[in-house]
Amino acid sequence: MTTTDRQSHREVSRGGTGASCPAPVGTAEELATLRADLTDARFTTDHLAELLGPVASAALHRDQPLTARRVLRDSDDPAAVLVRLLVLGDAVSAQEAAAALPRTGVEGLIQLGLAVPRDLAPDEDGVPPLQGTCDLRPYGDDRHDWWVASDLSEAALGTPLPTDHVLGVGGASTTLASWTPRPLVARVLDLGTGCGVQALHAAGHAERVVATDLSARALEFAAFTAGLNDVTLDLRHGSLIDPVAGDTFELVVSNPPFVITPRREGVPLFEYRDGGAAGDTIVANLVRDLAGILAPGGIAQILGNWELREGEEWTERVGGWLESTGLDAWVIQRESQDVAEYAETWVRDGGHRPGTVEFDDLYAAWLDDFSARGIERVGFGIITLQRPLTDRTPFRDLEEVVGPVAQPAGPAVLAGLRARTWLAEHSDADLLAVAWSVAPDVTEERIGRPGEPDPMVIQLRQGGGLSRTVRLDTVAAGLVGASDGDLTAEQILGGIAVLTESPVEELRTAVLPTVRALVADGLLR
Repeated sequence: MTTTDRQSHREVSRGGTGASCPAPVGTAEELATLRADLTDARFTTDHLAELLGPVASAALHRDQPLTARRVLRDSDDPAAVLVRLLVLGDAVSAQEAAAALPRTGVEGLIQLGLAVPRDLAPDEDGVPPLQGTCDLRPYGDDRHDWWVASDLSEAALGTPLPTDHVLGVGGASTTLASWTPRPLVARVLDLGTGCGVQALHAAGHAERVVATDLSARALEFAAFTAGLNDVTLDLRHGSLIDPVAGDTFELVVSNPPFVITPRREGVPLFEYRDGGAAGDTIVANLVRDLAGILAPGGIAQILGNWELREGEEWTERVGGWLESTGLDAWVIQRESQDVAEYAETWVRDGGHRPGTVEFDDLYAAWLDDFSARGIERVGFGIITLQRPLTDRTPFRDLEEVVGPVAQPAGPAVLAGLRARTWLAEHSDADLLAVAWSVAPDVTEERIGRPGEPDPMVIQLRQGGGLSRTVRLDTVAAGLVGASDGDLTAEQILGGIAVLTESPVEELRTAVLPTVRALVADGLLR
């Protein structure tokens, strides 16, 4: 598409408030020029945090732009101008835009599809102000600074979102990025890439990244995001694993369309969150299908929701999805909501506000759907799968972790997978034959009544990882206390048996489950 064609397409397509705009597009040269401008403008997460301060930053994170507008309105910092134009969707003068992005300039912003002229009073040179047409904001981790392009948020649009909305960096994407293990691998699949957030992370530890999405608009945004960050992606259009049939990957990451939405007329289906199937079918089927695209030893990390009926345990629900997959599974439920809270969350997410007829109608549709199917609660969590390298029984570890964990959690997930794999491949005798050491982030607490010689409670606390707290009996406490890498667990148990005049077989049987749990979670190494 030529520059003229691109501009004509945008002028025709950009409608009123809330209408979907074409995704931005640029040549490699244009994107390199924009990248240089954004770098010089210090358009980074750290600098924006300095400009906005903690209060406005937190408010903007909650999609409340007023505080940010107040802080930035009198600032001539180039990054402040870019936030107003490219994050808040506000109009800025052509002079301000040109000063903030001198290489790209006003014409370049328009050609890229990042802004359009507004029918407002022109500046002293007769040039009308510009208004941002998509969201472009900095994003990063401890080693990278990136920029991510997406549709403007509901706060910037001021109306409910279009159903083909391409979501930017949100809570689900940052959760997945944090929890994803990152071994060095040859091939990664970002399934349901959206604007490309997970693909950016994957490019830092993979030779090749394939990114798929059912939304053609999402892939266009992902292409722009990748080009702006000088990242190469293999982008493929299609549903779930269809675009990669016949391929295998060492790592699959997915923030799939897991939201449970009523399949009823009048309920909007948002491409970024609704898979078009009833209930939690999308996630259930994806879990079952991933075995076909995971290489031996390959890992999949996905987010999901699961429905729960009266008296149904979430471990039973999700455990049923795992049957016959042949995959190792470590599933962590992070929270659960009653159906009313869940409905409120996702009606609000689409831009509808309490007190309106539209909100009440959608809220009722959600509650009716859950009631008709007997659903009482919805769980949310992280599903980690692994294809075993050897012909063994897959391990299953389904647990609830609701408290704070170390960030990023990915290193703990990878270490936990490696430990669980070792345990699955070794016997109890092998476990006891190792000279374990207590991890350096582990501390011990003893709680008792003043004056009493023995503690009432002995527990270990993990400072990093998943922040475990493990209660120990006296035998396990003795074993852990003596685990300094010199004696094997079997040798330590032998000593405890002598001191307590207890049969070592009984001590071994009693302490083995605790030792396995401590090794699995990295408290013993």
